[in-house]
Amino acid sequence: MLRIAVPNKGALSEPAADLLHEAGYRRRGSAKELVVVDEDNGVELFHLRPRDIAVYVGSGTVDVGITGQDMLLDSRTPADEILPLGFAGSTFRFAAPAGTRSDVSELQGARIATSYENLVEDYLSERGITAEVVHLDGAVESSIRLGVADVIADVVETGTTLRQAGLEPFGEAIMTSQAVLFSRPGMELEAEAAHALEVLERRIRGVLVAREYVMLDYDIPTELLERAVEITPGLQSPTVSPLHGGEWSAVRAMVDSRSAHRMMDELYDAGARAILVTAIQACRI
Repeated sequence: MLRIAVPNKGALSEPAADLLHEAGYRRRGSAKELVVVDEDNGVELFHLRPRDIAVYVGSGTVDVGITGQDMLLDSRTPADEILPLGFAGSTFRFAAPAGTRSDVSELQGARIATSYENLVEDYLSERGITAEVVHLDGAVESSIRLGVADVIADVVETGTTLRQAGLEPFGEAIMTSQAVLFSRPGMELEAEAAHALEVLERRIRGVLVAREYVMLDYDIPTELLERAVEITPGLQSPTVSPLHGGEWSAVRAMVDSRSAHRMMDELYDAGARAILVTAIQACRI
């Protein structure tokens, strides 16, 4: 069986569980269920702390895992990223009291509080900056006021938490991160597990495409077909079928879900009231 490490809590947990469920894998019955054996799909799902997943994969205890790129880099575990998963997006940045710093070159000799000390140390080392990195498990925003640090390095989303603490981000982003499916380099699997991994990757890709695209079906007068195809070119090209009598055509195109309603508006504008949108549905491949 293919052994998969899945986040058991935090911001990564629910999106990862939803993704795997949409891909056809069993969902655990409760938060206390740490191992789910899905014999129909040839996998075992191990629900582990997000920060520990890289270590388990790197040691070969499990075959593949889902975690954040930031946690993966902070673990310093060699890994092959198989697939970015498009959720848990974040930006990792330095922050200091408002108006006190403007560039990372000003970090020389500073005390930097963070929950990602390896990531920060590697970033500073690459730039020849010597600083004291102070490890804290969460709530790093308070460290400056409490005199533990001069600067923090943390995940920044809206910036609201920083502003409430009188802080502001400065300099370039340390990194941008999202959830990834990954394995250890040079991993060799038995045939059954290798096949299960191939299926897992294919299914996840299908779910990600399905989330991004919808299938747009509509009927249009054939004389307006060329303009309609310009509006809905599809992922590759639309499928066009002539309707009985030849005056109308049926068009099916896979389009970006974020643009679907705008395209509908353009279709109506192109054909006035003559266009009939027959269906917009989630795309499954």
